[in-house]
Amino acid sequence: MKFQVNRDVLVDSVAFAARLLQAKPTSQVLSGMRLVADANSLQISVFDHDVSAQTEIVANVETSGTTLVSGRLLNEIVGRLPNQPVTFEVSGTKLSLTCGSSKFELATLPIEQYPTLPPVPEVSGTIDGDSFINAIRRVSVASAKDSTRAFQKGIQIKADNESVMFTAADPNRIARCKVGWLGKSGSVSAVVLTKTMQDIEKSFANLGEVSISIAAEGERGMVAFQAKNRIVTTVVLNIENYPDIDQYFPTNLEDSSVINKQDLIDATRRVELVVNESEDTVRYSFEADSVALESTSSENNASESIEATLAGSPTSLRFKPNLFIDGLNQINSEFVKIEFTKNQRDPSRPGPIIMSSQISKDAASPDSYRYLLNPNMLKR
Repeated sequence: MKFQVNRDVLVDSVAFAARLLQAKPTSQVLSGMRLVADANSLQISVFDHDVSAQTEIVANVETSGTTLVSGRLLNEIVGRLPNQPVTFEVSGTKLSLTCGSSKFELATLPIEQYPTLPPVPEVSGTIDGDSFINAIRRVSVASAKDSTRAFQKGIQIKADNESVMFTAADPNRIARCKVGWLGKSGSVSAVVLTKTMQDIEKSFANLGEVSISIAAEGERGMVAFQAKNRIVTTVVLNIENYPDIDQYFPTNLEDSSVINKQDLIDATRRVELVVNESEDTVRYSFEADSVALESTSSENNASESIEATLAGSPTSLRFKPNLFIDGLNQINSEFVKIEFTKNQRDPSRPGPIIMSSQISKDAASPDSYRYLLNPNMLKR
């Protein structure tokens, strides 16, 4: 096996595949990166039975072949090579890598033990690349990292022929974003681990249109993402009954407040300086023409008031300031609209708020992003 490739193209492609490698693979062979040289191309892939990544680049192939080497080590090496063509050659159990005056000899891994890459399901639909990436970024803030409930560690992809809804939820909040797409297989849905979705988001930037394939019911649960010469497949989280998220987002709510987003972020960041993140909250009192912020710390205190426009009755709620700012940071407009819901289980207690974009004090935004946050019930 012997071939030569462009250094910059190699660096980009190896980094893409290495990003999907497990931090702690269950066996050494699963830490490997497979290189397949044939005709005028080099296929680079990784696979750990749950997630696979593969890409193909142009190569000057002198001798075809397949080999397997440590993916993380290869990524570190190629990222530091000089800007010259890179030559690979396999002899026995060693892979020789040469670039200018730099030369490395790497031990190969047993390719015969490497699992076969999974087949890609039929394409379910295609979506604009920037819309796809932005949706993942915006909803992932509401995903739990260490929850015992599987659905809280993933992002739900739920699509019909016209649109796809991305949703993430943890015990305190829900974020969702609806994006138009060209669906090809009717209603489909799957829940994918949030970390995998975030890795895909970073890897697919500036690649244009993304095709999403969700395996049909009855097939092995799998989702594939394709953009240009890159493919990522992943098994789905095993969730029999995903919660009915729609019930938490009632329409035509009567009570709301419209506030300049940046003013609200800045005020929250100032008041939270005296807040103990693990215990204390910020009280937001929504009045006819203002929002008053006050810390609830027992030792230090801070307060501030900013302009706002209220529709409905005044209300006062407490929130963890970091969770409150997480939602505001995903609002892509000058103003934010905060709607007040009713507590479905106990009408005497406040319900969650729903944040959405607002073009001006009086004009709603077509942006579909919604961020639901539960008020803190302690120290009321």
